[in-house]
Amino acid sequence: MKLRVAVVYGGRSGEHEISLRSAETVIKSLDPERYKVLHYFIDKEGRWKPRPIVPEPYGNPEIDVVFPVLHGTFGEDGTIQGLFEMAGLPYVGCGVLASSLAMDKEMAKRVLVGHGVATAEYVTIFRENLDPKPALEQLPFPMFVKPANLGSSVGITKVRNEAELRAGLVDAAQYDRKVIVERGIIGLELETAVLGNDSPQAAIPCQIIPSRDFYDYEDKYLLDKARIVLPAPIGDAKTEELRTMAVKAYQALGCEGMARVDFLLEETSGKLYVNEVNTIPGFTSISMYPKMWGNMGLPITELVDRLIALAMERDQSKKATKYTK
Repeated sequence: MKLRVAVVYGGRSGEHEISLRSAETVIKSLDPERYKVLHYFIDKEGRWKPRPIVPEPYGNPEIDVVFPVLHGTFGEDGTIQGLFEMAGLPYVGCGVLASSLAMDKEMAKRVLVGHGVATAEYVTIFRENLDPKPALEQLPFPMFVKPANLGSSVGITKVRNEAELRAGLVDAAQYDRKVIVERGIIGLELETAVLGNDSPQAAIPCQIIPSRDFYDYEDKYLLDKARIVLPAPIGDAKTEELRTMAVKAYQALGCEGMARVDFLLEETSGKLYVNEVNTIPGFTSISMYPKMWGNMGLPITELVDRLIALAMERDQSKKATKYTK
């Protein structure tokens, strides 16, 4: 009997279009001999089509497992994962807490630093008072200004002076009431893919060579000019250090299923910094998460099989938990 997979895509975030492209790849990669695909589309206003998932146990008898392919707000931040938990449905990817932590760049930094994982120095500024003074006092230029809760480099600017900093704060504050300003780390942009529940593994990393000043939204999805080097030319020792650090970050945040961990390798010090952890990485034709596992001998059809198996495995483990006395 075919496993019925509800692919949830679209969503009420600035990454709606990216989700559509990722979902197309995932759906094409699901073996029709093994899976029956159920489409659950969420439009930009948050309306579900043709029907919503009901937030109650046994309320969705047509679904065996959910494969969320949502990026950003309301899809990657723990909110929809909470819906799946309420519905009692197995689902691919990280749980509520890990999704929420990883999505909030400030909270992720707090947890990672507490576990000895290096991240760029930063200050937090809120929409209600976009005063650049804390950043000017604590960080050197260049700096990166980012909405605390968003992905795909939406709302991120690299700033080199106070005027650009002020403009960057206003831009980022459109997307989140909390903004972080980071010290700009000059060096290589690297990524690795992590897969697994209790015993996660990290893939051989790749290097991203942006066509612009940094790997921004246009470079990721529109220009098709960024170069990818796989494997990253950083030597065996640094590669293993990065892979170990990626798994440590993944476990520190409580990730399960999958995540892409992005790094910066500082040119002057040779030090690795975790830039961010993406709990629902892209699955578009140019996305590196499936490409890195393909490089490890795991083609995308087998990767989606593995992700679904991990979801079912976690669900079986959770069924041993009592919720009433």
